[in-house]
Amino acid sequence: MSFIFGVGYTNCDIIYAGLSHVPEEGTELYAGQFDIQIGGGPPATLINLRNLNVPVKLATFLGESMFCNLIRDEYARLNMEYVNLHNGKGMPLTITSAMITPQDRTFVSYREDCPISGEAFEHMQKASTGAMFSIMDRLFIELHKWQKKQGIRLVFDMGWEPDLNLETYADYLELADYYTPNQKEAMAMTGTTNPDDAIDVLSRYFSKALVKLDKDGCLICEDGVKTHIPPLPDITAIDATGAGDAFLAGFLYGLYHNYPFADCVRYGNITGGTCVRAIGCLGKQINESELLAQNDHYFQQSFCD
Repeated sequence: MSFIFGVGYTNCDIIYAGLSHVPEEGTELYAGQFDIQIGGGPPATLINLRNLNVPVKLATFLGESMFCNLIRDEYARLNMEYVNLHNGKGMPLTITSAMITPQDRTFVSYREDCPISGEAFEHMQKASTGAMFSIMDRLFIELHKWQKKQGIRLVFDMGWEPDLNLETYADYLELADYYTPNQKEAMAMTGTTNPDDAIDVLSRYFSKALVKLDKDGCLICEDGVKTHIPPLPDITAIDATGAGDAFLAGFLYGLYHNYPFADCVRYGNITGGTCVRAIGCLGKQINESELLAQNDHYFQQSFCD
């Protein structure tokens, strides 16, 4: 059976919400809401995909620390299986404290990196053998080069980095079959000042290019033809954390089932739009039947009026 593969560090998000503002140095605020969740990246996308009835495989890193054990319990609660690439102690996680205000989000993160052994690399190869798609992670480009040779299609999705540019990430863009940036990332990557120009540049790399426009949906360019895919209607956004990972799940759902490119993006808009209605990356998810029902309503309201 084909499946979608992802590898990466697990993020553990410690979330403080219900804040009017971020506290100044030397002051203390009490949050109205608190939660600890698995955060963004490939694990969150694969958990969303699993809820959409798509077979997935995850490779990640867990040690023996308190936070690693907490994540183990959370994976067990979600019935999410994984391959552990770390056989030592320590805390090979990304730990993030997130403060959510009505205006925006603020993060402080820490990660204890671990060296990738030859044995771990072999485990990654074995776990991804037979995958239809693999989610790219910038830390594992040698794995993705190997996957490309195996005929696995690659989807490149990454968060904001200060060094985004075509020269630095040329190898990733040349490997990827799809790239899913938001407009800030796309403009930085291409050195442009608007999404329209950014997608023109990305179309040199991809026959099917997209730029996420946040609350305004997506701009796509398929074989030189640009189309605006509107957002999921009637969204009351509470927290944008994890929206990109949720979008990727819906997008990959469409790719996995061989839907037209515009339909894949619309599925992404639905899962991404659903995510922002609750706190955290996994605060609100939908299953396959809910996705298909929402898609019917979304298509009729957005495209047939």
